[in-house]
Parts: sequence; C-alpha cells; structure tokens
Amino acid sequence: MGTFPDIRTNLGDYIDQFVSFLDTTLEGFFDFIFFISSRTINFIDDMLVAMPWWSFILVIFILGWYFKSLFSGVLYGFFVFLIGSFGLWEDMMTTIAIILAAVIICLIIGIPIGIWMAFSKGFSNVMRPLLDAMQTMPSFVYLIPAIFFFGLGNVSAIFATLIYALPPVIRLTELAIRGVDKEVIESAQSFGSSRGQMLRKVQLPQAMPTIMAGVNQTTMMALAMVVIASMVGAKGLGEQVLVAINRIDIALGFEAGISIVFLAIIIDRITNGVAAKFQRGVK
Repeated sequence: MGTFPDIRTNLGDYIDQFVSFLDTTLEGFFDFIFFISSRTINFIDDMLVAMPWWSFILVIFILGWYFKSLFSGVLYGFFVFLIGSFGLWEDMMTTIAIILAAVIICLIIGIPIGIWMAFSKGFSNVMRPLLDAMQTMPSFVYLIPAIFFFGLGNVSAIFATLIYALPPVIRLTELAIRGVDKEVIESAQSFGSSRGQMLRKVQLPQAMPTIMAGVNQTTMMALAMVVIASMVGAKGLGEQVLVAINRIDIALGFEAGISIVFLAIIIDRITNGVAAKFQRGVK
C-alpha cells in the first residue's frame, strides 16, 4: 500500500538525448569554445609563469597597498611567498589562470545579460528560474556535461566553473541597473540623452559598485570550484588537494588547502577594495 506506483517519466533519458543532439549538431561550436578557452588559459598561465617570482609578489603587494592598506599589501605578499615556499608556485599560477579565464568569460557573458534583464521584465522572468537552477544544482552535476562536451582537462573546469559562477554577476548587474535613482535618470532624459548614452554615462557608473560586488562573488565562486574541477582533470592547487586525499597525505593536503585559503583572502580583499574605490568615486 505504501509503495509508489510503477510510473516512469524517463525525463533523464530525454535530457540525455538532447545533450547528445547538441554534441552532434554543434560539434564545430564546441570545438571553437575548446580552442579559445584552452588558448586563453595557456596564454595567461605562460604569462604568469614567465614573470619573475619577486615581480609577481610585488604586483600583489602594490594591489593590496593601493586598494586596502600598506599592512594588507605586505600581508598578501607574504601569503604568496608562503605558497611558493610550499613548492606550489606553478600550481598557484595554473589555478589563477583558470580563475581569471573563467571570470573573464563570466563577465563578458554575465554583464550584458544582466543589463538586458534590467531593461526587459519578460526576459528577466525567463532567466530567473534558470539562474535559480544554476545556483542550486549540486556542483558535481556540472562536471558531467563538461566531460561530455570537452573531455578531461582545464577547459572542462572552465565550463563547469562558468555555470556555477555566472549567476551572481548577472543578478547583481540587473539589481544595480534597476536600482539607479530615478531622479538621476529623469534628469538625464531632460537633457535629451539617448538610451545608449544614459546606459553608458549614467546607469553603468552609478551601478558599478554593485556590479563590482557581483564580480567579487563570481570570482569567489570560481575559486570554490577549484577542488571540484580537479576531478575533471584541471591542474593547479585543486589537483594537489585531490592527490592528498587519494594518498591520505595530511601535509600536502594542509599546504594545498591553506594556499587556496590564502588566494581566497587576497582575491576577496582586493576585489572588495576595487568596489570601495568605485563607491567613493560615485559619491
């Protein structure tokens, strides 16, 4: 009496067929994405690795000093030096390259979508359930289509990270544009500003602090995917954590884990500092 009736909807099979259809029909498109993504990661990684270690630490120090304080700059530089002393310098560079590539793609896609949602209530109503699904779906599920379309490697990591980290910048961009003071908009309209001029010269500058908060959240969520992405062959600090788990290597696990924490602190504080600069500039 308590058993569920023998009813099968086979929804998963339909999704499987749809994904297979996309893979076959859009093979050239996915190959193009793979080419662009892999080249972007390799370019950023090669550029970072080519930098002398002291110059990279100097850049981190200057960013910390400019956007936060002198003490913060020294502390962030020390964190980066400590990661290098663990023997994880190249892994850190690879991780930063993956995060930068993922965040750049998220911003290129997310900010225009957020602006579109702010101007179109119908499009916003369509996108919100999709964004809810992207944010609530278990992270490991994203790895399945990533492997299916791109195989193992850093490109699959970017694809999975993209789905996971994209919603915050879209939502906060929409919220920022919608939240611009109506009196400011009416004032711009009274001077004969076109819709494009109003967006570029009024709404985006006013909305930039909130958009930067979205950039911060997207970056932190991209970093949160580092370890999970290592399961699809992504290199970097996440791979070292995965190796430590397999070997039950407490020392390596601690060093790789604390290195990710250091990166998270540096990225969070610097991006928050950038947002604060924009906030002061608007005021």
